[in-house]
Amino acid sequence: MEESKEIVIDAIITWVDGNDPVHKAKMSNYLSDKSTGSNTSFRTLFDQVNEIEFCVKSILKYAKFVRNIFIVTDNQTPGFLKDKEKAKENFPNVFIIDHKTIFKGNEQYLPTFNSLSIETLLFKVPDLAEHFIYFNDDFFLINETTPNDFFINGLPVLRGKWMPHNKNIVKNRIFSNKKEKYTVLYRKAKDTSSKILGFDKSFNIHHSPHPIRKSTLVDFFKKNEAILLQNIKFKFRHEDQYILQSLANHIELKNNTCIQEKKLAIVYMKSYTFFKTFKKFTRAKYNKNYLFMCLQNLDQCDAKKLVFIKKWLHKKYN
Repeated sequence: MEESKEIVIDAIITWVDGNDPVHKAKMSNYLSDKSTGSNTSFRTLFDQVNEIEFCVKSILKYAKFVRNIFIVTDNQTPGFLKDKEKAKENFPNVFIIDHKTIFKGNEQYLPTFNSLSIETLLFKVPDLAEHFIYFNDDFFLINETTPNDFFINGLPVLRGKWMPHNKNIVKNRIFSNKKEKYTVLYRKAKDTSSKILGFDKSFNIHHSPHPIRKSTLVDFFKKNEAILLQNIKFKFRHEDQYILQSLANHIELKNNTCIQEKKLAIVYMKSYTFFKTFKKFTRAKYNKNYLFMCLQNLDQCDAKKLVFIKKWLHKKYN
């Protein structure tokens, strides 16, 4: 098998600027309930505060072994890459990939506003390496990493633990508020990913970078095209969907072609009280055992704390 130090590794980031008026207008055309577009729990799936720039810079700083960084988006360009001359000089290995490229042959499902649908086709990014790491735009590397943190002897390192399937999915769906329902749907999608492979429990994925082998997906979908098409047809998140990175993990687990790692090595933030913010950013600054950070729902952080967080990120990555 390949040694990790010899393999080529790329990174993929999915990104959308939900504040873009063109994107908002496009999405509004497909919303049956127009009020949904202003719902906070719905908006946070699309709104951003330029985290993508720090995500990219964190990879460049702490994962120098990464060959190319592909940003997959819908006819949009992050602000820090809009000056093409400067971008070519400062970010020569960062490339924008449009949805039309990965949906080639499946254009009938565009436009899509569904990260689960988009993720399903990431393996179709042109010239993508066999080994790649998938990032959301709110994932950051915070300490030096090596290929072995993601792949050992060519096999993906899966961070997490096994969990039973959620037996209360119907009750959760009925009695949860709107914000909780998105969490319930996400949990169900994780369970669905494992059930496709015949598991009666799920290997729980976390909000950290996901190492994936392209051939794992190519081989699986070659034999199971209907499973691919079923997932990409939804323009918005749907309870019948699975999560691509979780599906990839369970394929590897079933084939015994992965390395399981219990240490998550992540600083995760979803709420931004003063105490939590100070505590977790101190941990991120001084504890070298943490490799990853996720700042989820940063668009909902209040202005003062957001200024502090962005100053911290700017200082760390510039």
